[in-house]
Amino acid sequence: MSRSLKKGPFTDPKLLKKVSKLKLGDKTVIKTWSRDSVITPEMVGYSFGVHNGKNHILVNATENMVGHRLGEFSPTRKFVRHGGRMQREAEIAAAAVAKTDTGTPAPTPEKK
Repeated sequence: MSRSLKKGPFTDPKLLKKVSKLKLGDKTVIKTWSRDSVITPEMVGYSFGVHNGKNHILVNATENMVGHRLGEFSPTRKFVRHGGRMQREAEIAAAAVAKTDTGTPAPTPEKK
């Protein structure tokens, strides 16, 4: 359920305080655990280290991100590929073919 329009978007006050202390264009990464904070126009141009449960993921705030939450750009789950042994063998075979391919197209026979 979304937040009431009367209340407005939530942004952690500590996070806003950290943003206001920095100068625009500063390359300092602002670490935060507040994944539910909404990106505001004041945050555009800054880099955030958003915690995903294990480590901080770098998120650079842009104009297109305004209105979205910081947690949307820091995935919490790691995809582990499917397939097991058969998939691994297929990937090794594909890598071997790609390594032997020089990138030039095969010669085509001339028409007489």
